[in-house]
Amino acid sequence: MSSRKICPECNQEYNGYWCKPCNSKHFQNDFNNWTSGNDKIDKLIQDAQLNAVYNWKVMEWIPYGRFEDVKQIGKGGFGTIHYARWIDGRIKEWGIVNQQWKRWREYEEVALKKFDNFVNFNDVLNEVEIHLKTWTSGASIQFYGITQDPETHSYMMVLEYAKDGNLREYLKINFNNINWRQKLNNLSELSSNLMRIHGLDIVHQDFHPGNILSYNFKLYLIISDFGLSKLIGENPNNPEKKNIFGVLPYIAPEVLSGDEEYTKAADVYSFGIIAYEIVTGFPPYPDIPHDKDLAMKICNGLRPKIPFHIPKLITRMIMRCWDARVTNRPTFKELEDELDKYYNDYRNYISEGKNSEIGIQIKKAEEFSANQESTNTTTTTTPLNYQTHPQAIYTSRLLNFSNLPKPWF
Repeated sequence: MSSRKICPECNQEYNGYWCKPCNSKHFQNDFNNWTSGNDKIDKLIQDAQLNAVYNWKVMEWIPYGRFEDVKQIGKGGFGTIHYARWIDGRIKEWGIVNQQWKRWREYEEVALKKFDNFVNFNDVLNEVEIHLKTWTSGASIQFYGITQDPETHSYMMVLEYAKDGNLREYLKINFNNINWRQKLNNLSELSSNLMRIHGLDIVHQDFHPGNILSYNFKLYLIISDFGLSKLIGENPNNPEKKNIFGVLPYIAPEVLSGDEEYTKAADVYSFGIIAYEIVTGFPPYPDIPHDKDLAMKICNGLRPKIPFHIPKLITRMIMRCWDARVTNRPTFKELEDELDKYYNDYRNYISEGKNSEIGIQIKKAEEFSANQESTNTTTTTTPLNYQTHPQAIYTSRLLNFSNLPKPWF
């Protein structure tokens, strides 16, 4: 017996949830009733609507007046993030009786990403296009639509609101309550998401904890901010692409020195630094200025110091990711396979007592940490207590340092 259902509108088989031919027609009938004021943005939205195969792949033009309680909650290198409540909420399905879209919920919480005025419109369009590709593959934060600030005329992306914020702030507040099962799950999730992004031939180029978001870090992480991302092979001779933007400690040495273009392997380097941060709780180089001197040291082989009690399997993985030799770094497919195995082996170790190398190493790490806490009565060595240098900058910026050495092997 077929599990397919019959669409009540067109009497054709469909998945019982979203009839693409019918819904595409409903969207198309409404095209003349709205405009963003820009033909390219209109076409992006229309194409997304016509090609949507599920409701979560729908993107809309949303008039700014449909948002309430708008307030700025963050600032990045190229724009500001605002919290808002979307009066109508996301599309769920077509209402046959009322002949209009049914919505999931009213006054839905969303984030609005507003681009700074100096950002080139083509760069805005590039971010929208790339985010659309990654979101529909399930690798990035959900993308509901586009709106426009009526005062500044700046376009704004309407995104899922990640109530738990970004990974950097989460680690700063919660690290001492994060167990190894969550650490392995977080690392596996990240590698899986980057594997899907790289599968689209997209490199992120600005991968750091400020661009990793969640509304429940115990379960999953999502990637955001594709402002610096590019499709591989796109505009190779564009001089603007020679500029280096980003957060210094996460940028691969071959990129800093200008020795190589930004590649998939450079995202892997960034992952290695993030993995260090997830397992230790410390951001990279928090106690020194993030200046040309640090850039030179990174090119000459400097890396964060991994504590000796961190499981050796994890330490080796991190060190392969940040190897100065690009060809020695693993791919995200290899990382996802490795981390998925560690996660499953460790879960079986704690739930069923099955012996595994990662389980034994983590047990020793936990015993070391517990011993440190019990014997250290006057001071604390927990990551929550580190001091940050005023010139340690963890937001994206222009980093064109000249005459840096080629990476040291």
